Amino acid sequence: MLIKNYATLFLLVCLIFNCNNTTNEKVEKTKARKVTEISSDTLAKHIKPFNSNLPTIGLLMYSGVLQSEVIAASDVFSKASESGKQLFNVITIAETNQAITTEEGMHFVPDYTFKNCPKLDVLFVPSAYDMYAQVHNKNIIEFIKEKNQETLYTVSNCAGARLIGESGIADGHKIVTWIGGGEQLQKDYPNLKVQDDATITFVEDGKFSSSNGNLASYISALNLLEKMTHVEHRKFVESYLYLNRLQTWKFTN
Repeated sequence: MLIKNYATLFLLVCLIFNCNNTTNEKVEKTKARKVTEISSDTLAKHIKPFNSNLPTIGLLMYSGVLQSEVIAASDVFSKASESGKQLFNVITIAETNQAITTEEGMHFVPDYTFKNCPKLDVLFVPSAYDMYAQVHNKNIIEFIKEKNQETLYTVSNCAGARLIGESGIADGHKIVTWIGGGEQLQKDYPNLKVQDDATITFVEDGKFSSSNGNLASYISALNLLEKMTHVEHRKFVESYLYLNRLQTWKFTN
């Protein structure tokens, strides 16, 4: 009877040892698989680290923003040189670190807030269909004023011109807004030299430039890109984005 008990105990110990070994092997395999998955994540290859030696392009965001006016500048300035060299830091900024919802319904998480935003070389000011909340947001207006003191260039697209007008930073300078919005912009901000949006898509005056917005935002971004690099790089980015296909695009039956 004693021998049987010892035999049974021996079998139980063997089973427990084998189970533990199997469990440990599964855990190790799972860990190894996770490490492999992380190391093979292709996203990591495309993340551009912040380089304090490079010019920084700031893209202002807020709830209801037209996402094409954020994406256009990002598209243009985030492209590396033909040799693969990073040329700019491209960052997004909002009042808080909470995700903002664009007019089109996408959710964008800002890189920085108004409080911790690094020094900017360029600030892009986009628009929304309803600018009332932004124009009456003192924090946004103060942020634009403060950053304009350090930027080399300040750019507005579409109704972003109303934020520029409200801030007063471009008084006495030429500006253009969305098609059909110029007359009201001039009435509200008489110190601006509002251009005819029916015939003018883009205008530049000193450090300030502006466009009708939407896809015309690519024009203001590409113009500035050429000023900050050279014409060959601007042409390279245009070709990279297939913009020539849009310029020659025709409907076919």
